[in-house]
Amino acid sequence: MLVRPATPSDAAAVAAVLAASYPALMRGAYPADLLALTLPLIVSPNPALLASGTYYLAEAKSGEALGCGGWSTSAPGSRRREPGTAHIRHFATHPAWTGRGVGRAVYARCEEDARAAGIARFICYASLNGEPFYRALGFRPLRRIEVPMGGGLRFPAILMVREIA
Repeated sequence: MLVRPATPSDAAAVAAVLAASYPALMRGAYPADLLALTLPLIVSPNPALLASGTYYLAEAKSGEALGCGGWSTSAPGSRRREPGTAHIRHFATHPAWTGRGVGRAVYARCEEDARAAGIARFICYASLNGEPFYRALGFRPLRRIEVPMGGGLRFPAILMVREIA
């Protein structure tokens, strides 16, 4: 498996991973009516992340997209920054590849590059189904939150943190 920085030309591959992953893996954690409203908003790749150099695509030797995820120094949905802190962003693993180290490999690349950039702490807005993954990586939950999705829609999540320095 290769984990490399994604580029804007990877938008289709990232969209395919997100569209396969989120509906399948979030189904048991969220009500169907909430997913019907939020999935169209979260299965699209973020162009700014794709161009950032800190968003990654995991690929099989065949070139098949297996997973994605990254980090940014600004909080999701804002330009707010805190020195030494970065935010884990838009992680997903194709359902056919869960439990095979894809997410861990993408996270390891994030941590390595963030640490080299002077980041000492990651913050994550973990989906309810993603909390066990982040706990296994050493994140600790702080509290439940609701992430604003626009139009008054709010998405339940867990605010988590991990010191990396």
